[in-house]
Amino acid sequence: QVQLMESGGGLVQPGGSLRLSCAASRSIFSTVAMRWYRQAPGKQRELVAIITSIGTTTYADSVKGRFIISRDNAKKTVYLQMNSLKPEDTAVYYCYSDPPFGSWGQGTQVTVSS
Repeated sequence: QVQLMESGGGLVQPGGSLRLSCAASRSIFSTVAMRWYRQAPGKQRELVAIITSIGTTTYADSVKGRFIISRDNAKKTVYLQMNSLKPEDTAVYYCYSDPPFGSWGQGTQVTVSS
C-alpha cells in the first residue's frame, strides 16, 4: 500500500496558474505510473494526465497545451502545473498510483473564478 497526499489547490482567477503536488509514502512509487484525475460537482471523475515510470506523458484533450505533469522520484512526488486556467477547470483534483498499489489521494479543491 502507498499513501498519497495532494496539496496546492486554491482559488485562482481565470488565466492564472497553480501547481499541485502529490507526495507518496514509499520510494517504490518510482516504479509505477501516476495519474491526475478531477471531479467537478455533478460530473464523473475524469482522467487529466498520466506520467509513466520513465516519464512518458499523456493528457486529456481539454488540458493539452495548458497543463504539465511531472515527477521527482527522489522526492517521491508528482506535480501538475496548471496554466491558463479556465472556470471549467474547477474541480477536486486527485492523484492516483497505478497497480499494484491502486491508491488514491484525498483530493485538493481547485476553484477558478473571478
